Amino acid sequence: YTKMATVSLGFNIDSPRWDQSTFVGRLKHFLNITDPRTVLVPEEELDRAKALVEGCRAGLVPPGSSQEQLLYAKKLYDSAFHPDSGEKMNFIGRMSFQVPGGMAITGCMLQFYRTVPAVVFWQWVNQSFNAFVNYTNRNAASPISLRQIGVAYVTATGAALATAVGLNLYTKRAPPLLARWVPFAAVAAANCVNIPMMRQQEIINGITMTDENNNELGRSRRAAVKGIAQVVLSRITMAAPGMIILPIIMERLEKFTFMQRIRVLHGPLQVLLCGGFLLFMVPAACALFPQRCSLALADLEVELRDSIMAKHGDKVMRVYFNKGL
Repeated sequence: YTKMATVSLGFNIDSPRWDQSTFVGRLKHFLNITDPRTVLVPEEELDRAKALVEGCRAGLVPPGSSQEQLLYAKKLYDSAFHPDSGEKMNFIGRMSFQVPGGMAITGCMLQFYRTVPAVVFWQWVNQSFNAFVNYTNRNAASPISLRQIGVAYVTATGAALATAVGLNLYTKRAPPLLARWVPFAAVAAANCVNIPMMRQQEIINGITMTDENNNELGRSRRAAVKGIAQVVLSRITMAAPGMIILPIIMERLEKFTFMQRIRVLHGPLQVLLCGGFLLFMVPAACALFPQRCSLALADLEVELRDSIMAKHGDKVMRVYFNKGL
């Protein structure tokens, strides 16, 4: 058998395996925790992984545990539990479900774009999926009521449908490729509405900030705006390659005779190709900006900045917060 390495002295399970100040380091991190295979892991194993991680944090490493076992437990923990609250996230909202869930919905949006009823249905399905994801990955320190969730969901769905149906009618006489890009325009528009609305409490009340040692300093609305703006850009980037490049590929493929004979397989083919794009784009988009976002003290609200300076002097130059995903 292969002998497993023992846990090294001073091992910190929460210490990033890769440098999170670089894009490549963040990409490796998110390739690890958005691995779609983790959605197949049984709930009992996820619970054991959480217990192992929490035990390791408390200095209680089970005898015989290897560093590899602890790192795998941390991978499962990060893939399924919220970074703020430590609560298990709903299955659909996990980033590890973005590839299987996103590929099915995106593939169908790209395939069924010609008729208004199909556009309405798949945009509604997509916004329902996005609502789960956005709610699940919000900053947990900013609770949101069911009424606010409902308003955010209805508003984002309305924005997506208005964009999709409007552009669908507008492109009736336009080149076919433009019509294929309508779903992406609708997704981008909806993301600009859905995410800020779903996380409106963060904008209204601010989000908790800490110093570099995780000591709480207060709540900032400007920090919330920065974090949410980065998430919106990440989500649009996540969808862009598949929803922009794939229509070009399909437009050319469908001109071949063999493709015209197998029209029934166009949908499954687009779903699989979307999966190929998302397999890389989900971690790449999440890695665009650091998860632990920062803001210069000078960029905070005046009252908040003065309060921090009064308590800490010039010891705090930057503040840190979880931007969500």
